[in-house]
This record gives sequence, C-alpha cells and structure tokens, in this order.
Amino acid sequence: MRDSIVKDLNLAEGGKKRIEWVKGRMPVLNLVRERYLREKPLKNVNVMACLHVTVETANLILTLRAGGAEVALAAANPLSTQDEIAAALASSGIRTYAFRGEREEEYYRCINEALGINPAVVLDDGGDTITWIHTKREELIKDVKGACEETTTGVIRHRARAKENKLGFPLIAVNDAETKMMFDNRYGTGQSTVHGIMNATNLLFAGRVVVVVGYGWCGRGVALRARGLGSSVVVVETNPRKALEAVMDGYRVMPMREVAKIGDLFITATGDISVIRGEHFELMKDGVILANTGHFNVEININDLEERAVEKMEIKENVVEYRMRDGRKLYLLSEGRIVNLTAAYGHPPEVMDMSFANQALCVRYIVENHEELHNEVYSVPKEIDEEVALLKLKSLGVEIEELTEEQKRYLCSWELGT
Repeated sequence: MRDSIVKDLNLAEGGKKRIEWVKGRMPVLNLVRERYLREKPLKNVNVMACLHVTVETANLILTLRAGGAEVALAAANPLSTQDEIAAALASSGIRTYAFRGEREEEYYRCINEALGINPAVVLDDGGDTITWIHTKREELIKDVKGACEETTTGVIRHRARAKENKLGFPLIAVNDAETKMMFDNRYGTGQSTVHGIMNATNLLFAGRVVVVVGYGWCGRGVALRARGLGSSVVVVETNPRKALEAVMDGYRVMPMREVAKIGDLFITATGDISVIRGEHFELMKDGVILANTGHFNVEININDLEERAVEKMEIKENVVEYRMRDGRKLYLLSEGRIVNLTAAYGHPPEVMDMSFANQALCVRYIVENHEELHNEVYSVPKEIDEEVALLKLKSLGVEIEELTEEQKRYLCSWELGT
C-alpha cells in the first residue's frame, strides 16, 4: 500500500489554508469533531472513504481522524478532485489516492490502493467502492462492520444488491437522511449546478428555456435556482406524483420528445441511464447546451451523440462542441460528468456541514452497533437526523418551540376528539 497518490505535494499549503477557511463555515461538524477529540469513539478503527476530494470532504476526514480513526481516501469521480486539497491531506498524514483527470484504470487503482487499509467501515459516494469490494476484493468483506452511502445513485445500487441478498455487510443510506436529502440535494445541488454551468459557459439564464430532467430533490433544487435567474423551466419526469408536484410548483411538464425541440439548456438529474439519447439529439436546436448533475456520466448518451456528430472540438475547458450532419452544433459540458464538481467547487460548506455530520455520526453508530445490524440497507437513525438539525439551528441562532406536557399527552392519546 503506497502512502499516497496525488498530483503535487507542493500544492499542500494552499489546500491547508482553504481547509481552515471552510472549517469556520461547518459549525455542526466542528461540534462533532470537538466531541470526538474528547471521546475518541473511533480509536483503532480503519475507515476507507471514496468521496469527492473537496475542501468540505477534508473537514470530514479530519473529524474522523480526530475521533481516533485511521483513514484512507480515494476520489469518487475522476474529475472532481481538488488537487490542492488532496495534497494537503496527504501532507497531513492521511493516506490519499486522488488526482484530477484520472483515467478509468487510474480511478480504480486509487480505490484499490485505499482499500489496502483493510477497512472496518467504508464511506462510499456512488457505489463504486462497495461494488469493487464485492467483485474484486471479496476477502475484505469479513472485516467490514458496515458502510455509509452518500448519494441517491449509490443507494439505488445498494438496495438492488440487498434485494438479491448479495450485500455483504450492513449499510446506512446517509443520502436519505432528511438533513442531507432535503438540504444538500436540493439547495446544494441547485446552487452548485448553476455555478458549474456558469463557470463553464458564462451563460445568461434569463429568458432561456431550461429543461430539468428528473424532479427528485436534486432536480427540484436545480429548477428552483434556474427559475430564480429568470429561466423558463420545463421538467421531464416519469413518476406521476413527482410530475404532478412539478406542475403544482408552477413548471411546465413535458416528455423529452417534445421539449427537445424547444430547450436551450438541458440538465439531467435522474440517476438513470440514457435519459437524453439519439432520438432527442436529432430534434434539438442549434446551440443547445447539455449538462449532467447526476453521479455517473450515463444520463446523456455520449455514444449516441458521437455517432451523430461529424466533428468534435474542445472549445474550452469543460466545453466540447459536437457538429451534427446538418450543421447544428450541440455543446456537452464536462464530458457528461457531474458538472457541479467538475466545473465548480461542488456544494457550499453550509449544506455539506449537515451531510458530513451525518456521516461522522453514522460511522460511530456502525462501530458501536454493528453486532445488532444485518446485511441490509438502513435509514439514518432518527435521533442522529434530529440531532444534526438541532445543532444546525443552534449554529444559526434559531430557537424553536417546545411541546408542553399537555401537548405531548394529547399527541399520544386517542380519547379526545371533537
């Protein structure tokens, strides 16, 4: 096991300054870190994390180390690593295996190197590491007490594995915590996706027809931010309840075959494959921009796009032009990868504060309760979710109402009515 694989350790000083600056904007995680420093609940626990190597992630990793854990970190996406952050962690003694621009074989080599720590707990983002353990490193399964999953995409994969009784250890779906999903997915993805598109294109959103594909929490956030910038937002959705919600929220809802003709900017946020494909490219206007904010680069069918193009040219970093047979030009951002991390900084630390506090507390929960857990996908314990919410409110200076004893009794009774 190599100590680290990073781009350039000379970048460490700049990374450390950024880590310290962002630390001040993650008050909930700081409270958890202070507690972990005192109690050392993760002493002698090996943790392998496959996450986006960003400044926010660095503060999670340092929190786990404060709790006594030995940590190894790999990147959850070939283009999401902030090299100065990877260098800062490596120079601080964290085994770090990540650099921006990894080829596929390098990406999996880094994951495999990080697994050399022989983890007791695994933190995954998208499911690649847990899949790798189950298919390539099965000898590790017996020592894994449990895992946490950060994303919708990963939770879908793990639930499918568990349904077939092929999940080798317990897993907590951190993504599904209300203090993660409703804030990170909605407000974090909404802001960071728009930021990434603006960084890559300097696009004026006002007056544009922006098509949001998928109306889960991430899609809701993207639609909200695009509308706030003056866009005419159209939602594409296969789920009738979510489609109805989009209508009630004031958006047009259309099938892709129709909206493909009028959209200016398409943003995918579904966690599914080929939601924009060949038949849709044929219908699009000249100058359309295509972006994905889902975890994997499969939502926009790039093979279909390349088969229909007669010329492909990189215009600038994160922008590739595809000239079609009839002369139309379509523009793909960030190779169809997660645009908010490839072309921007990712989610703001204020929302990652809650997500990563959930992660840190769930690692402790696994360590202390793994003997009672089965090889299933679990929700985040309610008490952890509520603790994170209360700590965040406290950090914001917000005080909430408390139930009286009379109100508590009423909510637990059946005798009283009209």
